[in-house]
Amino acid sequence: MNWMNVEEMIRRAETPLFWVGAFTVASLALWLLYRLISGFRIWVWGNGQLLSPKLGKWAVVTGATDGIGKSYAEELARRGFAMMLISRSQDKLDDVARSLEEQYKVETRTIAVDFGKTDIYDKIEAGLAGLEIGVLVNNVGVSYPYPEYYLHIPDLDNFITNMINVNMTSVCQMTRLVLPRMADRSKGVILNISSASGMYPLPLLTVYSATKAFVDFFSRGLQEEYRRQGIIIQSVLPFFVATKMTRIRKPTLDKPTPERYVAAELTTVGLQSQTNGYFPHAVMGWVTTKLVPTNIVIFLGARMNRLQRTGYLQRRKLREQRNGASLKSD
Repeated sequence: MNWMNVEEMIRRAETPLFWVGAFTVASLALWLLYRLISGFRIWVWGNGQLLSPKLGKWAVVTGATDGIGKSYAEELARRGFAMMLISRSQDKLDDVARSLEEQYKVETRTIAVDFGKTDIYDKIEAGLAGLEIGVLVNNVGVSYPYPEYYLHIPDLDNFITNMINVNMTSVCQMTRLVLPRMADRSKGVILNISSASGMYPLPLLTVYSATKAFVDFFSRGLQEEYRRQGIIIQSVLPFFVATKMTRIRKPTLDKPTPERYVAAELTTVGLQSQTNGYFPHAVMGWVTTKLVPTNIVIFLGARMNRLQRTGYLQRRKLREQRNGASLKSD
């Protein structure tokens, strides 16, 4: 009797279970189709025509003399923007400005300031006065000279102040200067260059990682505040790019040149409010945030940075020994 009851219950459950299974499979298939279409839209088709001088005659790039910042300046100039370049070295600014004028026939202006200071923004505001700014790239940034434990960082007090001023204050203040006129015209793009290091804590680069997390949160929050006014504010989180800051000399598929990275990243503007900017980096971002537990990512990051720290300190010690031996021989 009991077995008959069980069989009857199974027969009655067959149809509901079938529809539950069918619904689950259909939902999964639709989700996969949506992800494939979205991926194609972002990484193959792209949105590369969005950034043009129709947004405003001028593009402003901070940290514009090297690496990613210089590549943004070159790509935006190629698209026809007049360029305002802001960085610390006037000589380097003049070199980049001259190159852009000769190669792309665009107007350029420069402002030489040290973003480690906080009294620079009146000078920048005066330099930007009257300009119709369509694009702002908040790129300027500073990292550690080598991975190090927090309390062992040389000149820690000044290190903290400088990193906060360069990586965080600059983003807030430059946005304060540029965003009001964009909002008045209901168009404009702000690209805030964060880092994949801001996607999770990165031990031995802890302060840098935290400042980049701030840039990411600031960007995404501000995007929600102003997207209805026609403003695009994008958080850009690259993994390694072959630049002076990363000390990577030979580019690879997952460590592209800054030119290759910027060309890919600009196609995502208007499609992603938070982006890794480059398809291999997007895959790495998905793996490290969705697939691998955060604790494991933190552990592996700490292990990698400890190895880099050990290697750096060993090389420094050898250099000091060689220099000492050289002085003695003299």
